Parts: sequence; C-alpha cells; structure tokens
Amino acid sequence: MRLLPPILLALLAGCATVLTTLQLDERFGSADPGRFDRPPAASAAAPDYWKEVRPVLDQRCVSCHACYDAPCQLNLTSYAGLIRGANPKQVYATRLTAEAPTRLGFDALSAREWRARDFFPVLNERAQTPEANRTGVMFQMLALKRGQPGPSSGPLLDKDLDFSLDRAQTCPQAESMAHYARQHPGRGMPFGLPAVSASEHETLANWLTAGAPYTPPPPPASAVTAQIADWEAFLNAPDRRSQLVARYIYEHWFVGQFHFPEQPALNFDLVRSRTPPGQPIEVIATRHPYGDPGPGPIHYRLRPLEATPVAKTFMPIELSPGRLTRLRGWFAGDPVAELPGYDLATTANPFVTFKALPVDARYRFMLDEALFTMAGFMKGPVCRGQVALNVINDHFWIVFQAPGERASQQTARLIEAGAPNLALPNEHESAGGMLAWRSYAEKEKAYLATKHETFKRLGDAGYRPTVAGLWDGDGHNPNAALTIFRHFDSASIMRGLVGERPQTALLLSYPLLERMHYLLVAGFDVYGNVGHQLATRLYMDFLRMEGELNFLALLPAGHRQKALDHWYRGRSAEQDEHLAKVSAYFPVASGEKYRTNDPLGELYAKVATRVAKVREKSLDWRDSGLSASELEQMRRLSRIRGTAVSHLPEMSLLVLQAPGAMPRLVTLIANSAHSNVAQLFQEEKRRLPDEDTLLAVNGIAGAYPNAIYAVTAETLPAFVTAVSRLAGPDDLIALNERFAVRRTDPRFWPTSDAIHAAWRAMDPSQAAVLDYSRLDHR
Repeated sequence: MRLLPPILLALLAGCATVLTTLQLDERFGSADPGRFDRPPAASAAAPDYWKEVRPVLDQRCVSCHACYDAPCQLNLTSYAGLIRGANPKQVYATRLTAEAPTRLGFDALSAREWRARDFFPVLNERAQTPEANRTGVMFQMLALKRGQPGPSSGPLLDKDLDFSLDRAQTCPQAESMAHYARQHPGRGMPFGLPAVSASEHETLANWLTAGAPYTPPPPPASAVTAQIADWEAFLNAPDRRSQLVARYIYEHWFVGQFHFPEQPALNFDLVRSRTPPGQPIEVIATRHPYGDPGPGPIHYRLRPLEATPVAKTFMPIELSPGRLTRLRGWFAGDPVAELPGYDLATTANPFVTFKALPVDARYRFMLDEALFTMAGFMKGPVCRGQVALNVINDHFWIVFQAPGERASQQTARLIEAGAPNLALPNEHESAGGMLAWRSYAEKEKAYLATKHETFKRLGDAGYRPTVAGLWDGDGHNPNAALTIFRHFDSASIMRGLVGERPQTALLLSYPLLERMHYLLVAGFDVYGNVGHQLATRLYMDFLRMEGELNFLALLPAGHRQKALDHWYRGRSAEQDEHLAKVSAYFPVASGEKYRTNDPLGELYAKVATRVAKVREKSLDWRDSGLSASELEQMRRLSRIRGTAVSHLPEMSLLVLQAPGAMPRLVTLIANSAHSNVAQLFQEEKRRLPDEDTLLAVNGIAGAYPNAIYAVTAETLPAFVTAVSRLAGPDDLIALNERFAVRRTDPRFWPTSDAIHAAWRAMDPSQAAVLDYSRLDHR
C-alpha cells in the first residue's frame, strides 16, 4: 500500500469511509444531531456525569483539549464542547481571508447548528444502543490507546507522534476510525501520554456506551442569586451614564471569569443579551466586544459557566460587594448627553467612545485588577506562537503611573490633544496590513510629538518624574507591580517584582494601558487574516518602546540613551532612526537622585522599595514549607547564568516530594536573552545565551510546562548541580533520565494529580488545569 501514489491512497480511504458510512447507516440509522438537543438523562446504570465522568475528563483530557488550540477544535472542558464535536480547521493559522468564528457558547448553541458549521460528532448520533454508542470517535480513541498504550519508560521516539506546535492535524470521524487505527496505531487518546487507568477507562467507556447521559448542574446558591441581581441591576440601569459605564466594563471584562465569595467554585462570564435580567439569556455574538449589536435592547448579564478552568485562559475576578461599591464611586458623575454609536472608526478608539467618563475612573478600574488587565494579553488568543510573542522580552517588570486628580488632569489634556492619533490598526479589522500599519506608525510618531510638547510644558512648570510618582497599590493592592515571563511561544504573568534585575521594564500610564488592551485583547481577532495579525504584532512594538522610555525617563538624562542602546543592541538602521527620534520625546529631567555609576540598577532597587509594602509573601518563600537547606538550593538555582540555562526547557515544574506529605511546587523559568526584540524574524540570530538567566519561583507560574522534575530533599542538591553543568543536549537527556517524569512514565498521571491538588491547596483562587501539549518528549 505504501507504494501507491498518495492521491490513489486518499481515494481509496475516501471510498472506504463512504462504504463504512453506508454500513453504519444500515445498522444504526442515519445520524441525527438533534439527539443532543435533549441529552439522555442520568440513570442508575450509567456513571454520573458530574461525580464520576467530569473528574476523569478534567484530569486526563482537558490538559490538551481546551480553548482555541485544542486539537481538531475538540474542547472537552464542558458537555457543550463534547456535543459540539470536532473540526479539522485550525484556529491558529496563517490565512489570507478571515474565518467565521466558532466560539463555544457564542457562535452556535446546538449540535445541529455546529454540524452546519462543519463540526462532526465525537459521540454517537445514530440509534441509541450500546453497540451503536461504541462506534463514536471518543470511545474508539480511548479503545485504541487501551490496545496500544505505548512505551512505559524512556523518551517517546514514535515518529508518528508529532508534538510540534503547528503540526498537521488528522481528525478522523467515526466512519474513518478503522483506517485511522491502521495508519496511526500509536495515536490513541490521551495523545502521547500514558493511558488512563483501568477504572478510569471503565468509567468513560460505560458512560459512552450508555449514550453519554447528562444532567444540568444545580442553580446558583440563593446568596449568589441575590448578588447577581445586584450586579445586573448596576450594569443595566436605564440612564445613559450607567449604560456607557456598563459598556466600558463589558469591553474590558468580556474575557474574564467571575465568581462570588459565597460560592467561589462557580464561575460566570459577562455577556451581552437581548433579554433583561430575570429571563433566559439570549447571547448577542459579535466578532469583537465592541461590535455593533444591531437593533433592539442590550442587556449585560452574568451567565453561569460549566467549563472547567484551564490555566492558559483562566482570569478570575471576585465580584464582591466591596468591588461594586468601588465601581459605583469611581464612575459616579454628571449625566451623559448622548451615547456613542458602534461605527468601527469610533469603537476601535476607546478615547473617543468613552470620552464622557472620567479618565481617573477608567484608569483606577484597570489598575484595580492590573494583573487581569495585562493577563488579557498573556492569556488571550494573541498569545500563541513564537512570532506573536517575540514582541516582548523573556523577563520584564511593569509598574504604573500613580492615579490621582493632578495626574488625571494631565492625562486628559494629553488625550484631548492626541486623540486623533490614538486610533488603533484594528479599526480596519482584517482589511489591514503593512500599508495600514505604516499609517499608524505615523500616527504614533505624531502622538509622541504631542506628548513631548505636553511634558515640556510640565517641565517648564517644575514637573520632574520620580519613583514617588509610581502607583504603590494604595498601600494594599498587590497589583501595583507585575512581572511578565515569555516562554518562547507562550507567556505568563505574576503579581510583584520577580528577580533582582529584569531584562527591561515598562512604566505604563492610562493611555498606554488602554491601547494595549484594545490592540491585543478587545481588538485582536484570532480568526482574522495574516494582515491583521501582522499589523497588531508590529504596532505592539511602538507601545512596548513607549512603556520602556517612560521607565527610562526616571534615569538621569545622560544615562537614558546608554540603557536604551543596551536594550536594543544590533537594531536596524530604520529602528535606530526611530529610537533616536522617540528617545527625545521625554525632555524633562529626572527628579531622582543617584549615587553610583549604575543608576539603572539603583532605579530597579528604588522601584522594588516603592512597592515593597504590597509584595506577595510567596515571592520571598514565606510559608513555602521549605527547609533552610532547600531554600539554599532555590537560591543556587536562581544564581545559574549563561549557556547552562540555554539548554533547559523554557518552563519546568520542580516537584519536591516527601513521604506522606503533599508535594511542594517550584517553577523553573529559563529566561532567554536577546540583543533586541524589535525585529519580527530571525530570532535565533539575536540570541545571547551567555546572558540567559534562571529563576526558581515558589508555586506555579505559567500554563504550559515543558518538563516535570521530581526530587526529594536528598536528591535536590544533585539536581541543582546537574542543571548548573548542562553543556549540551546530551546533558539534558541525562538530566531527564535521572529526574524527569516523562510522557512515558507510569508516575505521570499520579504526579499530575498531586501537582494540581497541591496548587489548589496553595493558591485556590488561581489554580486551574495545566496544558501538557508542550511537554518535551525526549
């Protein structure tokens, strides 16, 4: 068969699929997607979905099948994802024309609607008999793994298992599963990981055989229902000002997951609905959160979420009475005479849309949960793939201009003067590209010129930037400072300043923070074309540079260019010209006093002191449970520099095990150094491995571990020594042989369960399911 031409093989496979379809139709009747409009009710003969089935799916399947990058778009975080099924089109793709979105819970709501959008079932939709139900894709994939579990030790060397990020996907339907099993016997599920246990397989198999019965979850607790009523009353007040405030909140919170203190495990999302509070939600699904909702009323509603939280997208916020009180206070003010429309040129420029709302209110709203605000970029759909993320450094800090009446007045004047140049490339949606980007590059230059003149006048009046002008979290909010890590093709964010000296730092003010949100979150279209995605990536260069230059303005004027040149070594002539112009935009001398020949190092220390009061305890290993000798090993790890780090995976989990105790979790983050991140391609040529750094972080930072290492207190020093001596790929393989819990390891699933249990115990508000799609297979 291998000697036959590929086209003939495809024809033969297609004929076999058609024949199998006819045979299945003859035996079990034709498929009826409407079967799942009313799922089979739970029965005593079948495993319970919530108590028995859902936990297995969460612990064994969701780690790869969630969000936009789920293989074959098969999202197993909820029953709705199960009945939606699969689709071979990849969401993350380079395309010339935009695709119609296929967002779960928005763009279609029934199996019949999803079949019309080219999704095929993974559950049986033919006659409901045990034999028919066992023909479903999910049942057969589990059975395939059961029969071909793969190796139980060593690296995973099966050449048919491709773990690359952009691998070609094979998405078999029930009719082609026999052919798939012959061609790819090692591709059963879980893909490239150990099989589920015998009891777990029995639970899933029995449930699928019974027709995948399901019972909706119980309604929210009465105390939560009362809180929902308060929030929905606030978000749907009839006056124009309240309507504009609700629109602003929605356009920033549409990507989040919300819970109430009375029932923290139950999450909600915020949606626009045709129906008012008290009636079933009818979602208004637009491509962007600021999309034209069409005629008719708009209501903002909190919709219960069944989906299991996954770390790569989980952005939780607690909706407490105190938060509601803060929002009411910030956004109180004079009536709004006229509401803005939904034409794209307006909606893509939030400074025009929300001009009637006080700048200080908007800024405090975004700062109050600054990690959430920035996590939209880190955890949103833009944050996937190496090219999308090489716009940021591997390790940098973010701090914020302090809010307040005087700062808000200055910002309001700056926005008023620069508003025409604050429009973003997403106003062209997928019609944008290099030509559109160039026009916005000119607008950015014009805005910076306006900013130059504004601050020159302030400087003439005696203004000097100082560290005291940075937000300190009002003495209690740990969002005052953030650290961002890039892990090659993903990124993560933490509250607080991690590490003593980052690669760069950004100082964000309201205009910059708002533009980042509308560029990278509200305005980014994961289903858009390559022109839109390229324009977004390139425009972010300007926003990053502006934030960096804001920070460098705290240095003595004579030291700013030196620091800038170090951050942008090896830049192109065009970039050199741009930076030479931009670096002059902040003409005001610093108000900070410096005592050494390393003012940048002093500045980092001053900033750390400024936000020290709200620093998270976990960053200093307090309450970590580690002994003094174990803490010394953590310090040893964080002192490792250079090429040894370059051989480590980007993000590793270190599991410290002790008999009879819950493991302690440490994240090892390898920060790759670059001469600059101002260029789109040829990243490897800008690598500076001698400057790579390693950080050991208490707990879990990141969503995509590349390796899992298990050690004891006795073996930890040997592990640290081995890491410090890494000199090449062979040394990494030797490290894995000795310490890693590989994809093939029988300990893999028990270790995974222990990791998630420890995370929930350590940080219950942030814990979610990790993604194992980027685990090393060596």
